[in-house]
Amino acid sequence: VQLQASGGGLVQPGGSLRLLCEAFGRASSRYAMGWFRQAPGTEREFVAAISWSGHSTYADSVKGRFFVSGDNAKATVYLQMNNLRPEDTATYYCAAGETIRHDADSYNYWGQGTLVTVSS
Repeated sequence: VQLQASGGGLVQPGGSLRLLCEAFGRASSRYAMGWFRQAPGTEREFVAAISWSGHSTYADSVKGRFFVSGDNAKATVYLQMNNLRPEDTATYYCAAGETIRHDADSYNYWGQGTLVTVSS
């Protein structure tokens, strides 16, 4: 499975962005998909994940602001990010695995990352 993330950019605090992750390969729509982020000098952290059946889970830091959704027919997962804060600045990665988990080690496939910068 190959993953391609896009949609990052520069946004002001309080603004919104939507990230996309396209999956390519056999049975790519049957994987659980996760979003992680990593800021310079920090460890990669879990953001959100969705199972192929639509069950989702979020990190406490983004609950109520970020929303993950998927389109199985397009093998694409979206991360809608609202009310962005400077501390959301990071490179965002999508990942595919067997089940939705918060730990990065549970995901077998990773995209290249897309940079999100929240700044005025």
